[in-house]
Amino acid sequence: MSDEPQTQTPTRTRALPTSPSPAEAAPPRAGTVWLTRLLVVGLVLAALNLRPAITSLGALLEEVRTGLHMSGGVAGVLTSVPPLCFAVFGITAPRLARRFGPGAVVFAGMVAITAGLVLRPFAGGTVAFLAASALALMGIAVSNVLMPVIVKRYFPDRVGTMTGLYSMALALGTSLAAAATVPVTGALGGGWRAGLAVWAVLGAFAVVAWLPLVRRRGASATGAGTAAGGGPGAGPGVSGEAPALRITRSRTAWALGCFFGLQATGAYITMGWMPQIFRDAGVSAGTAGVLLAVTMVMGVPLAFVIPRLATRMKNQGPIVVALGLCGLTGYAGLHFAPAAGAWAWALLLGVSNCAFPLALTMIGMRSRTGGGVVRLSAFAQSVGYLISIPGPTLVGTLYEHSGGWGTPLALMAGLMVPQMIVGILAGRDRTIEDET
Repeated sequence: MSDEPQTQTPTRTRALPTSPSPAEAAPPRAGTVWLTRLLVVGLVLAALNLRPAITSLGALLEEVRTGLHMSGGVAGVLTSVPPLCFAVFGITAPRLARRFGPGAVVFAGMVAITAGLVLRPFAGGTVAFLAASALALMGIAVSNVLMPVIVKRYFPDRVGTMTGLYSMALALGTSLAAAATVPVTGALGGGWRAGLAVWAVLGAFAVVAWLPLVRRRGASATGAGTAAGGGPGAGPGVSGEAPALRITRSRTAWALGCFFGLQATGAYITMGWMPQIFRDAGVSAGTAGVLLAVTMVMGVPLAFVIPRLATRMKNQGPIVVALGLCGLTGYAGLHFAPAAGAWAWALLLGVSNCAFPLALTMIGMRSRTGGGVVRLSAFAQSVGYLISIPGPTLVGTLYEHSGGWGTPLALMAGLMVPQMIVGILAGRDRTIEDET
């Protein structure tokens, strides 16, 4: 992977020049390279686990609705649980990271994801199913917030590259769960419970990968962080943090939070309802799952390319507009020819959903310090996920009462316009420190 300079131009990660700590000034020790590589592996495995709990449910939503006797409105609430948990639990991530270290919090997040996925199939009713899902989503929430923080602190000279790497892994995990859940369910006997439980295995791998990083938290001054700006157990935002920073006074922070929320609304509507849109158009359940996987898999290459491209641009507005136009075209296609052009609409919506890695990249670029990034990440993601909560539920309600997808699709397309507007504002070449 090629390194990108950290502070040479204002369009980069904008880290403030600071005096190196003794740990940073010291030459790398023997274990530094090994721990850095282990941290990269841990990031990738953690990212792989940040969406299967959601997209595996989307692929089997009809079966879960039937098995748990859910109405369309209740199923819509179920698809709104992820952003609700991300908003509620994500805001606690900075405090937890300062108290225990980001590595320990991500490790706990992986444990929660695995436990939730193990418990969910044993739910006998909707309440128990929601509780087990919330446990997994709690782990996802804190990990969501800390991913940009870990990248900014431990890889400050490779923000674009590392953001692209874990965004690509996140997209891969998303698409893998969407594509494989239905056939795996069939291979395991056709029960939706087994099809959902199997993804706990992936979580177990992430737990194993993060365990040695947590054990080395006391060696942060001599571990992987020596070369990367901190240790796996170091608290984010300790150095270079501006105590007086009031992020709610930043227009850029609010614009980024709104952009994050609107793109999350589209993403969770897509993950929760797109297979049903295709199935109602006459597409088989297996093909509908593959189409969702196609949408998700578009993020694998683009999630690596877009962050690198964004860090080389002074203003990210043109990328925002391009992604938004792809979304508008995809929703229009789903309305007028859902089955005939299914593959094209899946591809276009997959491109549009790459607003997510762009938002993560802008979080890292819109602050000069590690402390600013952790606050901005928690603020933008919590505000964003709060904004996204009504979307999936509203779509489910509109679908149930209108008897078709015309009105819900009009809503989805209409949301792309404000998404482009706030994305342009968030993409301007400035930092939250400039505004607060």
